Amino acid sequence: MRKSTVAIVGRPNVGKSTIFNRLVGERISIVEDVPGVTRDRIYSQAEWLTTSFNLIDTGGIELGDEPLLVQMREQADVAIREADVIIFIVNGREGITAADEEVAKILYKSNKPVVLAVNKVDNPEMRENVYEFYSLGFGEPYPISGTHGLGLGDMLDDVVGHFPTLESEEKDKDTIYFSLIGRPNVGKSSLVNAILNEERVIVSNIAGTTRDAIDTPFKRDDQDYIIIDTAGMRKRGKIYESTERYSILRALKAIERSDVVLTLIDAEEGIIEQDKKIAGYAHQAGKAIVIVVNKWDTVESDEKAMKEFEEKVRAHFPFLDYAPIVFLSALTKKRTHKLIPEVKRVSENHALRVETNVLNDVVMDAVAMNPTPTMNGKRLKILYTTQVAVKPPAFVVFVNDPELMHFSYERFLENRIRDAFGFEGTPIKIFARRRS
Repeated sequence: MRKSTVAIVGRPNVGKSTIFNRLVGERISIVEDVPGVTRDRIYSQAEWLTTSFNLIDTGGIELGDEPLLVQMREQADVAIREADVIIFIVNGREGITAADEEVAKILYKSNKPVVLAVNKVDNPEMRENVYEFYSLGFGEPYPISGTHGLGLGDMLDDVVGHFPTLESEEKDKDTIYFSLIGRPNVGKSSLVNAILNEERVIVSNIAGTTRDAIDTPFKRDDQDYIIIDTAGMRKRGKIYESTERYSILRALKAIERSDVVLTLIDAEEGIIEQDKKIAGYAHQAGKAIVIVVNKWDTVESDEKAMKEFEEKVRAHFPFLDYAPIVFLSALTKKRTHKLIPEVKRVSENHALRVETNVLNDVVMDAVAMNPTPTMNGKRLKILYTTQVAVKPPAFVVFVNDPELMHFSYERFLENRIRDAFGFEGTPIKIFARRRS
């Protein structure tokens, strides 16, 4: 199911980033009492009650001809276009300003649901300041305090109430859905073309439920696949933004719908911080992952160089130690034939279910080899293990006391389960529970 997207919009210095951090539960946006600190859109995921959604923090909308202000305005415009619902933040201490009225004009034209939130209302005495904001024309203004977390519940009830009804996507369980993610210019489009040209069995182009993504089906060795192509960038109206800024939300949407995610690295340019951030999205979503080192034809491509580059990948991506690495060149199509079999293999591992009796034999053998730890004189006892989910595989270990399950021993059990059953290419989750 596609998640709804919410954009936090307003003029500079009204507290958008503070509210963003409060909603996502961690300090992602830089927060300073200086206008214009948040220059780009920042994406994360938030949840209210049982509903999760994508959240965008924007740079403040501020009119002007200075290059920075123009870029901030363009970024906010794109966020508005991508959003299903907009939270319009104003400053309750300062009242309505001319800039607020200009932002309101922009939001009128969007034809999107707008929830008006009056920030910095830190005490009950200030609530009377809220009424003047009715004149902006967006209905009831919600008094909130991003700093203290006040009033956010009522605001979020209204936000979630505006979400469109999103039908669950009917996916063929026998078809493997996979997407390509990576920073701009790593060769996503070239690799898609290389895969499809090699197969030469494209049935049709089907517009996906995710906006601006194209689902392309093909078949190999009697297995059906669908590529969720997020590589192509389109010109949206008069907005000419960098592909890097626009690609993040599109990648998040594609990841949601994928069974397998190919995270691309440019062999010529090497690994940069952005690569790790993008790969982290797929890891956090629990998807099967294949690391693809593209443009391998542009570097010294002997076995020694490949081994050295693989060591660099493992050092930079320790959280993806389960993911296989494929070296190829989308341009020359060298080694591209290795990719689809790897996609199928990790997809099967992602959906693998282990028989309970065999699983417990493996776990008990692991405990015999490496006895459970003790804490404050009390030893962890593992009573029973069962698999509770697939995609990704998840296991519950019933123990005498979950507090005794140290993360290092949990990792030991994970490694033993991987050794016994494979699971290469997929994260697995282990939860310690007290036996009732």
